[in-house]
Amino acid sequence: MSKTTSLFSALLCTFIWGTTFIAQDTGMDDIGPFTFNAVRFFVGFLAIIPLAILFEVKKFRLEFKIDLKTFLVLSFLIGVSLFLGSALQQVALLYTDVANAAFFTIFYVPMVPIIIYFYRRKSLHWSVWPSVILCLIGGYLLTNFQDATVRLGDSLVILGALFWSSHIIFTGIIVTKYNLPLTLGAIQTLIVALLSFIIGLIYEEFVIRNIMNEIDSILYAGILSGGFAFVLQIYAQKNITPAPAAIIFSLEGVFATIAAWFLLNQLLGINNLLGCFFILCGVLLSQLLPLMKKTI
Repeated sequence: MSKTTSLFSALLCTFIWGTTFIAQDTGMDDIGPFTFNAVRFFVGFLAIIPLAILFEVKKFRLEFKIDLKTFLVLSFLIGVSLFLGSALQQVALLYTDVANAAFFTIFYVPMVPIIIYFYRRKSLHWSVWPSVILCLIGGYLLTNFQDATVRLGDSLVILGALFWSSHIIFTGIIVTKYNLPLTLGAIQTLIVALLSFIIGLIYEEFVIRNIMNEIDSILYAGILSGGFAFVLQIYAQKNITPAPAAIIFSLEGVFATIAAWFLLNQLLGINNLLGCFFILCGVLLSQLLPLMKKTI
């Protein structure tokens, strides 16, 4: 797979994530956050598993002969990270607005290179740091955070950003060892669905009629975001290291803003446009500056 294909996969993944923010918020009118995530990710699992069986059964057997234990451990860590990140983000939307949630979710952008730098002792290209700053400034401008009130949910989103960071890092590790993106996508969505279902049974009520009332949001968030977008993330990280990948994924704030303007008729102010510009500059810097060094 070429880096161009990986970049396209990352952008398409990010577009789906950004537009799903609206479905996540509107999909909890009649059901709880864990019920929403349980059904959403189970739908994602059902969408991916036929493709995994069709295209990766032979590779699945070959890869498992190499190191089954490592694959299972990394798959579990990725699934738990995805569960904690998505659960905290979903619950936080009950206590804060989409603007705050979108801004604080972008905190995984600086968290990824910091974690890699201190715990894996891996050197990073210097362009990562100015790119991170530009993305954070852009996220701040996108969400009009200066007009919002800090709520309890904001701390949940920041904690969730830590697990989004670990999910990106663990994904970066496993894609260098195994070429099973569909299988990994199916496993992680099933883990999230099962864990969400268990907690949902304890604290919420599963009412089929209420779930069907949110079926449009569930199908979009499940099939596209919970299913294929996370598979696209795995494809993307085949040729993009975790820190630059996190910067590209921060474009979800831009896509979320554009989707809100298009679907909800929310006008874009000068701050929003500047936010889009800063994040776009951050993404371009993270990708172009390392290439300049190679061509000189």
